[in-house]
Amino acid sequence: MDLAKIKTDWSDEVFSMPVLALRLSNYRNGVSKIHGEVSRKMWNYLWPGLESEDVPITSITNGVHTGTWVARRLADLYVKYLGDDWKEHLDDPQMWERIDTIPDSELWQVRIHLKRKLVSYMVARARDEWAKDNVHPVQTVASGVLLDPLALTIGFARRFATYKRANLVFRDYERLMRIVTNEEHPVQIIFAGKAHPADEPGKRLIQEVYRYVKNSRNGGRLVFLDDYDMDMARHLTQGVDIWLNTPRRPREASGTSGMKAGMNGTLNFSVLDGWWAEGYNGKNGWAIGDHTVYDNQDLQDEADALSLYETLENEIVPLYYTKRSADGLPGPWIERIKETIRTVSPQFSMTRMIKEYTTKLYYPAWLSAKETKSGEEGTK
Repeated sequence: MDLAKIKTDWSDEVFSMPVLALRLSNYRNGVSKIHGEVSRKMWNYLWPGLESEDVPITSITNGVHTGTWVARRLADLYVKYLGDDWKEHLDDPQMWERIDTIPDSELWQVRIHLKRKLVSYMVARARDEWAKDNVHPVQTVASGVLLDPLALTIGFARRFATYKRANLVFRDYERLMRIVTNEEHPVQIIFAGKAHPADEPGKRLIQEVYRYVKNSRNGGRLVFLDDYDMDMARHLTQGVDIWLNTPRRPREASGTSGMKAGMNGTLNFSVLDGWWAEGYNGKNGWAIGDHTVYDNQDLQDEADALSLYETLENEIVPLYYTKRSADGLPGPWIERIKETIRTVSPQFSMTRMIKEYTTKLYYPAWLSAKETKSGEEGTK
């Protein structure tokens, strides 16, 4: 009980499971570099004689299971151009350099196929809901039946915690409407996700986003998919062009959906927090804002929203629509697709993550336990 005891601002001493775990562990880690830094500062008081940078909490950034999340058509391309044994070298950056040998036309053909597959998936869901549940026509339109498989498509799918700011893109609604309803260069945004049953602010956030989605002004280019699950996540991370992530820095411990998207050639457009602060290199996607953390949340939201709109209007949309070759291929966009696959795939694979846990934490912990046991037996 004493090991887990802490004093809080809102009560007397309480039993804390995190404190118990930290005090009884030989090794502790965050799940990204920023998460490690935040954790060392957060738990510094448990090691009062140390500066925060010396607190014994390290970090190992999360990774995702490549075989589960990479689309089958893309995996076929990898077999063809990276080698039959590409899955045996997932964390080898040199193997991923071969991504440049994939012809732009073949890679783009797969990307268009995946987006068509996503649109077909949404239409099928809407048809089933219409037939079975007699839903309102507005709900059917909000389910994605009017989406264009050739238009620039953005995905935002995750848990609707308030710090993830699902409503940030609506901060300047008129500006957003000008972007999504542009006749020559339209933009589509697909939202999906759930809130924890006890998270009332999160549930209100979903209601707010859905009200925007149902507004006819967007012409059916804003979509909300309900009943978010793993199958839907696969279709979205594989099928959209851009993966949007807008957490309030530094609240995002890691995040993994953007890793799944990046492995499929979907470009990340995210706040520099969690894993993306390590993954972004200036050529494999886009950053929202910079590393600045404002004390005033409203100022933070305003600055990040402005960065989001300006980057979308001035960089992302022109790159997707206007920089096309004679055969209709968006060469500079495909360069970014290849760069994101080349950089995200090895660095954020579960293979790399498990190796790091084994060499940095599990094996040293086993050695330490073995030495302790040998010492105790020697004493006996």
